[in-house]
Amino acid sequence: MSLDKNTVRKIATLARIRVETDALEPLASELNKILGWVEQLNEVDTRGVPPMTSVVETEPFKRADQVDDGNRVEQVLANAPEETNHFFVVPKVIE
Repeated sequence: MSLDKNTVRKIATLARIRVETDALEPLASELNKILGWVEQLNEVDTRGVPPMTSVVETEPFKRADQVDDGNRVEQVLANAPEETNHFFVVPKVIE
């Protein structure tokens, strides 16, 4: 795949990037080099290679899933303008 100046101009417009007319040709050349490198990567046989998320094999830390109320009622309601029985009091909005 080869990109020309018009294609680069359209890509820049879609990406909302202002590119001066004299910079289109060098940018097209750079993008063509990147696309060539990606095409080279597509030629590599990766069958049998497991996908990885990191170059270092790590096991993520897992904690037990415990549901609680946080036991912070006083801290949560500290800045409430009004509260009753550990609940926020809000004005009635239904008429």
